[in-house]
Amino acid sequence: MNKNIVIVGAQWGDEAKGKVVDMLAGRMRMVVRYGGGANAGHTVTANGDTWKFHLMPAGILHSHVDCIIAAGVVIDPLVLSREIADLRDRGVSLDRLFISDEAHVVMPYHLRLDALEELNRGSGKLGTTGRGIGPAYRDKYARLGVRMADLIRTDRFLVATEAALKVKNAELASQDPDARISAADIVTEYAEAARELAPHVCDTSVLVSRAVAGGGVLFEGAQGTLLDIDSGTYPYVTSSHTVAGGACIGTGAGPTSIHSVVGVSKVYATRVGEGAFPTILEDATGDAIRARGNEYGTTTGRPRKCGWLDVPVLRYAVRINGLASLALGHLDVFSGLGPVKLCTSYVLPDGTVTECASSSILQADGIRPVYEELPGWDEPVTEVRRFSELPLSARKLVHRISELTGVPVATVSVGPSRDQTITLSDPLA
Repeated sequence: MNKNIVIVGAQWGDEAKGKVVDMLAGRMRMVVRYGGGANAGHTVTANGDTWKFHLMPAGILHSHVDCIIAAGVVIDPLVLSREIADLRDRGVSLDRLFISDEAHVVMPYHLRLDALEELNRGSGKLGTTGRGIGPAYRDKYARLGVRMADLIRTDRFLVATEAALKVKNAELASQDPDARISAADIVTEYAEAARELAPHVCDTSVLVSRAVAGGGVLFEGAQGTLLDIDSGTYPYVTSSHTVAGGACIGTGAGPTSIHSVVGVSKVYATRVGEGAFPTILEDATGDAIRARGNEYGTTTGRPRKCGWLDVPVLRYAVRINGLASLALGHLDVFSGLGPVKLCTSYVLPDGTVTECASSSILQADGIRPVYEELPGWDEPVTEVRRFSELPLSARKLVHRISELTGVPVATVSVGPSRDQTITLSDPLA
């Protein structure tokens, strides 16, 4: 495989990107996780086993694939070391894991600040995962961050932590007088994880740069397009660049090295946390979708809000990511559910009808979705492996989504396992 591709979420995250990355990684030479932190959760089901990753690239189950955690990721060393221990206990080799020395570290005070700030927002809470991601990125841009290169050297780690705490302890004390933290305590708390991670830490940008020259690199996005710090439904977003362009920030790959972008979407929509969700179903149908799709967060376990597929959101994702194709998931959830609806446009508060989505449009007070209804199907599809063998109504739904978004559907998922995937066209071609 000589193409370099980006896998990106085309909705609000939780689209089952991990399954798509795992499925395609077997044909690649490298998988690069380019953004986010332990707030992301990728679930992979392969060979009868289920794996839940938060920081680990989802290509790690393929023994020939180099897996990179790039500089754009913020790393909680305790979470990552636990993931490594779990993988090792289950017989997975970590010899091909490489961690950027420029990636920033999520510190204990980041987690405390995240919790305190969310509490103090009251009714204006953002619905964060509480994993310290926002405060860690904030320190990165405030030049107060501690990086992996510091973490793995005790002397540097102590100095960097002491410098940061001159500011961070004042922030903590302003919200909780008893929340001050000692640099020595942090060094002790992270010491074992630092030793565990040290052999994997290096200048990963060199590795990625060399790999993209030959092709076969897959860039793994975290969260989804509508959670991007710039392009999402701000302020109810994450703190990183979740869109495809984020693959070129801090990885070692320039824009001209990316050959294609695949967007991952469910055939319905979900969201966790707060923020706009025009097609939300707060009824028995929404409950049924949640139960059938097991729609609970990989990271937090929170029940996801469920709704009909929002086509304007997908069109928006196509436009700002430059999507070449879609990977649709969870088609099996609709078996026996009854008629299926697609949101094709919105009625704005002033009566204007628009087929476009943007942060301002989605968050307009009183926005109403306009639906197109399609017939459902009763037959189970989890054992189907050919598109032609799907029920006619299921095929019509897939074709209609492609028609409305203007991009081909490359794959359709009919279950969580690696082999429960129907390929219509090669997303790597």
